[in-house]
Amino acid sequence: MTPQTKGKDSGRLAGRTALITGAASGIGRATAILFAREGARVFAADLNDAGLDRTAAETTRLGAMGDALRLDVTRERDWEEAVRRVLKASGQLDVLVANAGISFAKPVVEMTAEEWRGVMAVNLDGVFLGAKHAARAMQDGRGGNIVIVSSASAIKVGAGASAYCASKAAVRWLAKCLALELGPAIRVNTVLPGGVKTPMWGTMDFWKAMIAQHGSEEKAWEFLGQSSPMKRMAAPEVVAEAIVYLASDQASFLTGTEIVIDGGYTA
Repeated sequence: MTPQTKGKDSGRLAGRTALITGAASGIGRATAILFAREGARVFAADLNDAGLDRTAAETTRLGAMGDALRLDVTRERDWEEAVRRVLKASGQLDVLVANAGISFAKPVVEMTAEEWRGVMAVNLDGVFLGAKHAARAMQDGRGGNIVIVSSASAIKVGAGASAYCASKAAVRWLAKCLALELGPAIRVNTVLPGGVKTPMWGTMDFWKAMIAQHGSEEKAWEFLGQSSPMKRMAAPEVVAEAIVYLASDQASFLTGTEIVIDGGYTA
């Protein structure tokens, strides 16, 4: 089924159906919009109802013909229902973008086991469950692509962020295992973003203090950007472009690979 799209981009994903998690904001929202512009039928998933509705409205405006799905990535029943709805609506799932994640920072000696497990549940278990159920649907169909959003923190770690770094490193290696397991019908690749301007920063305890210290949010972004050779933070759309590339036929011989999008932070 080829969706009628109003997007003005190249149509690299025309005729494909995509399920994108964490689509209410940041990288997920930018990816959903770019997928719609590239001709995909987009199913945007998240727990943030207001943000999800905004994303779905924009993808619908672009002619994506998809839907908004309320999805808790840590719950297997939610994944089963989400994939069922996608297949019922379109008959095929071609692309999973496993983007949903949370940021968390606390010294190990202060962290509770519950906090540790909470980070792993979203950042790691959520990817496992999504890949499991998406792959089943793709194997029954015409194959497909899984693109997983890890982090540059899987390569270059930081003190006080052990749970986050460990979860993203695990996701990085999970993707490689999946590529070996699911090929050739299903390609599995990873993007590893560095500093990206997303609302996730607002969930961090230090963010308000950083804004106060530097005088504005924009000045805080500028300060954070100094940690990379590019001396700036990335826009979510930069990461979305890499995800579209990996999901398209342009990357038809890429699986088990990684694109690091960090302005040279891990160099």
